[in-house]
Amino acid sequence: MKIHQLLQIALLFLLVLAGGCMSGRSTEKIPAVTGFELPRYLGAWYEIARLPHRFERGMDRVTAEYTQNPDGTVKVVNRGFRDGVEHRAEGIAKFSGKPTVGELEVSFFRPFYGDYRIIQLDPEYRHAVVTSSTDDYLWILARTPQLPDDELLELVEYARKCGFATDRLEFPGQENSR
Repeated sequence: MKIHQLLQIALLFLLVLAGGCMSGRSTEKIPAVTGFELPRYLGAWYEIARLPHRFERGMDRVTAEYTQNPDGTVKVVNRGFRDGVEHRAEGIAKFSGKPTVGELEVSFFRPFYGDYRIIQLDPEYRHAVVTSSTDDYLWILARTPQLPDDELLELVEYARKCGFATDRLEFPGQENSR
């Protein structure tokens, strides 16, 4: 087999692999929040709902903690429990553009970064809707372990109007959370 044919096969393999990694629809047309204030976003958040994905499969009591590093980046600590065993992931986030826009890049395996886009944020920073670069990823976060039903329904409806498959949402539960 000639080197040219090997290169074509390798390129085709890479294109198929890349296509499999980007299976959902792009969320780039859903605007990230503006007027974002990082100091108000820092601290603990509880995962109220999420679209299913492999890295949180079977987890409950999921939280995220954000703290600012001296260099301006953000330390991210995600925690969750599967079968009573705590799992923890530490990462780093940085703004992908202006710091007044809720659009960041997060890495748990540097040098690889993924999008972290806040598409809805309560004016008091009590709850947020977060996505990534595709509609395969969606999280509803809150400062408290539970949200009132009317607020949660409002956030789910917002996500549905943005094109997310809200009928697939999982509600992991926060029993015995702080």
